[in-house]
Amino acid sequence: MTRAAFTLATLLAAAPALAADSNTTRTAAATTPTVSGTYVEARTAEVFAGGCIMNSEAETMGRQAVLAWRVDRGQVGGVSIDGLSVVAALSGTHNLGMREMGGEAPTLVKTLLYVDDRATAAQRDALVSMARTAIGDLAFRVVEVQAVPIAFERSHHAASVLAGDAQLQVEAHIHHDPSCGAMQWFHPLSRGAEAEVGLTRNQTFTGQALGTRWQQIDKRSAFVGTFAF
Repeated sequence: MTRAAFTLATLLAAAPALAADSNTTRTAAATTPTVSGTYVEARTAEVFAGGCIMNSEAETMGRQAVLAWRVDRGQVGGVSIDGLSVVAALSGTHNLGMREMGGEAPTLVKTLLYVDDRATAAQRDALVSMARTAIGDLAFRVVEVQAVPIAFERSHHAASVLAGDAQLQVEAHIHHDPSCGAMQWFHPLSRGAEAEVGLTRNQTFTGQALGTRWQQIDKRSAFVGTFAF
């Protein structure tokens, strides 16, 4: 066998292994999170409740929500967004989680995004892109983006967020009587969220961009945890 023939045979023999290594690399790259951090969400319908409460709320409540992400580390399109936050106020045509109950998903969800005013122009675009990816399972339309100061605090037992006209105060680790018949009906709206049910002490949105305002106090309608995607 000539040197050229030997080289060609060697390459052909190695090709499947090289292709496998390449596929493994691509798979690893696709599954490795590019952003991660702290996540808080509150709905206007309870996410942990008994069947009677859920039956009364499913069609009439849960159309609004406030979602908040604080990035611990990560980048979007090569732009670092470490330490920055983005908050989304959502208002849909009906319950945002109806699909989980076997119904139709909202046909339109209007979304107002608050991005951290400490961010550069490139970082603001990256935060908007991240939020779009996070809530991409909903049919949403961003109606406005505002750069505002965002206060995002997280302790072991609670979380609070203040961004523009949106405010959240949530307690984690809620306690419940196992005999009450309550159950978890919904899961977090954000992709990549790992969060437990929390108690919404206060959820308020007073802005005008969504055509609706709301306030909710002392409801088991929140999620508190982390995100990565």
